[in-house]
Amino acid sequence: MASVDFPRQGFDFRRKIIIVTGASEGIGAATAQLFATHGADLCIAARRQDKLEHKAASIREETGRHCLGIAADVTDPAQVKNLVDRTLEAYGRIDVLINNAGGSVRSSLRKLTPEIWQDGRALNLDGAAYCTMEVGKHFIEQKSGVIVNISSVAGITGTMGEVPYSAGKAGIQMLTRVAAAEWGPYGIRVNCVAPGMTATEKAQRRIEAGVYDMAAMSARIPLRRPGTCQEVAYAILFLASDYASYITGQTLAVDGGPPISGFTDEGQIAK
Repeated sequence: MASVDFPRQGFDFRRKIIIVTGASEGIGAATAQLFATHGADLCIAARRQDKLEHKAASIREETGRHCLGIAADVTDPAQVKNLVDRTLEAYGRIDVLINNAGGSVRSSLRKLTPEIWQDGRALNLDGAAYCTMEVGKHFIEQKSGVIVNISSVAGITGTMGEVPYSAGKAGIQMLTRVAAAEWGPYGIRVNCVAPGMTATEKAQRRIEAGVYDMAAMSARIPLRRPGTCQEVAYAILFLASDYASYITGQTLAVDGGPPISGFTDEGQIAK
């Protein structure tokens, strides 16, 4: 029986060009690194050029793959167009788009202002929509392509005190479903990953600032711990891979399991 090089089977991204937004740290950085490890060449985008260049250099050094860093604010359609145009100039094609850029915009509904709402919507929904529209032109022309949007469990269950974030992330999930339905006939797949609590650099900074109580939050998760950026990245890799070739329009929660109250089989209240 012939041996099979498993990573080079369905997870073979050699000769594939990937765009990852929000890739200077956290889930985006881990995702870019993982795709490069599996043979992809990349364009990574974020707002801060210094952090972006550091990450791009690290990917090139550690994997030997080509990685182009382009500073871009994806809430600006003109900067999104520049990002896509420069990627096409450098590589000649795009095969996968990972819409990861986003961030928490904290506000209760009572304190919400139009400005806060617009900022949250732009960061967590508009950017993904602009990138999808711009890259989609090329996917339709080449009759192939994969988009993986990064939402959040906040877009599934909602999070009090984060109205714009929750609404924006829910919007990404519907963007996923509609894009998958409209573009499926062109051979384009569109899926979504919804991370739960994840131990990103940003989360760690908020823990240190006393914004998050990691122990209390972990107690509500069946697996009793936050996820890692790498664990989320593997879900993204799977949905972009040939192993997910018949999956589209779906949202996959990567959240350590749903918190469910009730009774144990011993008849005691579950804690």
